[in-house]
Amino acid sequence: MTTLTIWTNAQFADAPRAQLLEGVGSHRLIFSTQLSASNLVKAAPDPALLGADVAFGQPDPDLTLQSTRLRWIQLTTAGYTRYDVPAFRAGFGGRGGQLTNSSGVYDEPCAEQVLAFMLAQARQLPASHESQRTDHGWPHLARRARCRLLLGQNVVLLGFGAIGRRLAEMLAPFGMNVTAVRRKPAGDENVRVVTEEQLGAALASADHVVNILPENPATLGLVNTARLAALKPGATFYNVGRGTTVDQDALLAALVSGHLAAAWLDVTDPEPLPPEHPLWTAPNCFITPHTAGGHDDESQRLVRHFLANLRRFESSGELLDRVI
Repeated sequence: MTTLTIWTNAQFADAPRAQLLEGVGSHRLIFSTQLSASNLVKAAPDPALLGADVAFGQPDPDLTLQSTRLRWIQLTTAGYTRYDVPAFRAGFGGRGGQLTNSSGVYDEPCAEQVLAFMLAQARQLPASHESQRTDHGWPHLARRARCRLLLGQNVVLLGFGAIGRRLAEMLAPFGMNVTAVRRKPAGDENVRVVTEEQLGAALASADHVVNILPENPATLGLVNTARLAALKPGATFYNVGRGTTVDQDALLAALVSGHLAAAWLDVTDPEPLPPEHPLWTAPNCFITPHTAGGHDDESQRLVRHFLANLRRFESSGELLDRVI
C-alpha cells in the first residue's frame, strides 16, 4: 500500500486527535500550524498543504489549486460554498481531484433539530415556557386550543440532500405529507419532488417550509417577499441551511404582519446575529446559534467518517459524500 501524506487543519481535542493518529496507520499525518478555529471561517493558507496527497479539514481553495499532488479533500462540514465555484470545480475536479463533505455526520443532528422545532411549535412549548418565566399563568383551555397535530400536515423541503432525506424519514411516522423542491430531481427520492418552477403551488399548501439550501449564486435570497407571500397564512418557516438564502427583511415583515405563524432559525446573515438586530425581538421568531449540527461526539464522528473514506480511498473505492 502506498504511503500517503495526509494534511489536516481541523482542531481536535486529545481523544479524537489520538483516534485520528491511530486510524491513519502507516500514513504520514501533518497537523497544520494554521488550525481552523471554526468550520465557518476561511482558514489561513498553509504551505504544508502543497506536500499532501489528502487534506482533511478546510484547506485554502486558492492554495489547493496550486497543488499538483493533492488528490482528495474531505471537508469537516456539510457545506462547501467556498469550493462550489466554477474555477475550483474546473481546476481541482478537472484534474481528477475528489472533494467529499461530512454530510454523513451532520444529517442526523440537523434533522433532529428541525423535528424538535416542529414539535415545540405544534405543542406550544415556547408559550408555556414564557408563562413559566414571567407571570406563572395557567391558560389551560386557550393553550390546549392552540396545540396542533403534525399528522396530515404539509411539509415543503427546500433542498433534498442528506439532511432532507433524513428529515423525511423522521417525519414519516407522523403521517406528514412531504414535498421536496430540487433543481434537478434524481428520480430516487422517497418523497414527492417538484422543481423550482413549481415552487409557488407547493408553498400555497404548505404548513411547514424547511430551508436546507446551501449558499451559492442560485440560492442567494431565494426565500424572498414573493415566496413568503405565496405561503398560506399561518405557515411556519424553518432555516437550517444558510442565512444568505433568505431575505431577512421580507421574513421580518411576514412575522410582524402575522402572515407567518412563526420562524425557527438556526442560521442568519450575518453570524453571529448582532444583538440589536430586529429578528431577536420579532414576534414568534425563535433563534438558535447555529447549533443544529452540534452533538457531543461530533469530533469523533468526523474522524470516523474520514477514516471510513480513507479505507475506500486506499482501495480506489467510491467515496462517501462526494460532491466533486
